[in-house]
Amino acid sequence: MTDLLVREMTLPDCLRVSGIRIRGWRNAYAGLMPQPYLDGLDVAADAARRRERFGAPGVVNLVAELGGEVVGWACHGPCRDDDARAGDVELYAVYVEPDRIGTGVGRALLRESARRSAAAGYERMLLWVLERNTRARRFYERAGFAPDGAEEPFDVDGVSVPEVRYAGALADVGSG
Repeated sequence: MTDLLVREMTLPDCLRVSGIRIRGWRNAYAGLMPQPYLDGLDVAADAARRRERFGAPGVVNLVAELGGEVVGWACHGPCRDDDARAGDVELYAVYVEPDRIGTGVGRALLRESARRSAAAGYERMLLWVLERNTRARRFYERAGFAPDGAEEPFDVDGVSVPEVRYAGALADVGSG
């Protein structure tokens, strides 16, 4: 995909990114989270929250653009886990338009997040993924991540949705 451009997200991208994120949640998490929760996700409200948080210190938002249209989003920044090491960065999100999954957009976003994190001096990237999200788990494993043994419940409308943490050395991430 030679015409794919990965660039820094801008404030005007917030609405498009929120749409991608919510369509991504509805696609990836159907059957894994309560459907009423997924149905209730609101693009405009999500975009408003995204605009409020835009430019947070240390947080890097990237978008993938194809033919002038934003088709994916990734975000990374300071690791939020209590047991994180000084050289750790956290990948908060990678979402791609559902009809673009498997086309290399997610891989390009992940590679650029890893490249920028390594350039900023980080050594290891951590991320959380739903335990039953086998597609995402395969994606991250092919990219050089592995479960590190940490698990935690994620509460969604009173339903516990288990998450597992993955870790990858930035020297290895994205090469797969």
